[in-house]
Amino acid sequence: MAKDFVTGRKTTFGKKRSHALNQTNRSWKPNLQKVRILVDGKPKKVWVSTRALKSGKVTRV
Repeated sequence: MAKDFVTGRKTTFGKKRSHALNQTNRSWKPNLQKVRILVDGKPKKVWVSTRALKSGKVTRV
């Protein structure tokens, strides 16, 4: 299971409920992309969420 390098976001688990209140397991996965960023002054390929990319928390190399 991949994890966001910047924010630490990963798959979240929960339940899906129908109108009849039946419940089944489901998961929500973050939209992760493998990008090259500078880590300690060196380029490195890491998993980053698109939310972190759009908000400007990380810049590509």
